[in-house]
Amino acid sequence: MAEATQRAAFSGTTAPAFTETLLQRVHRLKDAIREGGDEAQQVRHLPTETAKTLIDEGLYRFTLPHELGGENANVRETIEVLEAVAAIDGSVGWNLMIGSEINAIAAGGMDPDIARTVYVENPRIIMCGGGGPGTKPSFAVKQKDGSYLVSGQVTFQSGCHNAEWCFMAAPIIEEGEPITGEDGNPVIRMWFLHRSEWEIVDTWHMAGLRGSGSHDVLANGARVPEHLARVELFSLPAHYDNPVFRIPVALRLSFNKAAVALGVARGALDAFADIAQDKIPLLSASALKDKPIAHYRVGEGEANLRAARAFLMETMEDVAAELAAGAPTPGPETTKLARLACTHAANVAMHVVDSVHNAAGTTSLRMDCPLERKLRDAHGCATHRWVAHPLYAEIGKMYLGHAGLPELSGEGEPQVSK
Repeated sequence: MAEATQRAAFSGTTAPAFTETLLQRVHRLKDAIREGGDEAQQVRHLPTETAKTLIDEGLYRFTLPHELGGENANVRETIEVLEAVAAIDGSVGWNLMIGSEINAIAAGGMDPDIARTVYVENPRIIMCGGGGPGTKPSFAVKQKDGSYLVSGQVTFQSGCHNAEWCFMAAPIIEEGEPITGEDGNPVIRMWFLHRSEWEIVDTWHMAGLRGSGSHDVLANGARVPEHLARVELFSLPAHYDNPVFRIPVALRLSFNKAAVALGVARGALDAFADIAQDKIPLLSASALKDKPIAHYRVGEGEANLRAARAFLMETMEDVAAELAAGAPTPGPETTKLARLACTHAANVAMHVVDSVHNAAGTTSLRMDCPLERKLRDAHGCATHRWVAHPLYAEIGKMYLGHAGLPELSGEGEPQVSK
């Protein structure tokens, strides 16, 4: 639909009516997603036309509340949609995950007047943000008019080519020194920067999730007006009833990454099944589909993937139920189990892809084989900080009576582990 029509539809209190469910829309877009994923491998970011298609179908907005023109997706719906897109192409799924995730995280506690301007007046909005420090340290300096000038370079800005807004972390500097809070640590904010205030630095030369466009973003004195300086990436209390808006940011980032990982593994099992129908291994008289190794790897893969998915769904629905019952945030045990399930899902997914990639033989080494890309993407997902294997040790420590990272029990923000 045209942008003007979208704006009019989003100006009310309910989302625009689609005749199909979210998953039906994803299924209908299967060819467009696959083609966009193929092109993304070449240009190393999501093609503009693919992003437009996803926008037109409401997929970047499905996690937003009805009041801002979204579909107010719950946790299960979010996982299912991201999983379904990633099963078709991992990089497209990753782009959609980041854009819809940051759109929603920022919306939850944003001042309603600002939110209406940001989301309702621009129904095609996409955001990026997060990442880590780049080669140029970031900092923000307050100006006399209440605005801030933000400079610095940040890494891993997935989807930045299609984003209109970027969140950039930077400490506030005064007279050359960082301002410290009551805890003695520098005050670091996630600054809300318009696309006109930053540029993309071409740094994403990667194998896994190659098409995610996770380049660096550079700002040199980007001006953040006073009213936007109050915008945070994650603010509480949330203005909407959906429990998802009260999920701590670390857990929210984790379950979305796990969803993409599960999707990549599902796509790998499907691709292996297709290959096995016709592939006749060297010095063999029968197709791969008739080989015991294929039977074993598929059976084991299905069991492991479904078990990991069930664990993720169970723990995340426990989180949602606890919040729906009135808890301001998930409890320590609920949070710990959910983070364990997210880590488990991403790493099991990687092993499932490894297994069928190996069973497919040299066919899977070809660049035009779907399993080759899915192998790279599965490893890209599982190495992400929010679901990477070192978290097993951090959570395991907690089961043995040691103090874990505060974020793993929902009692603190992410920090550097020792």
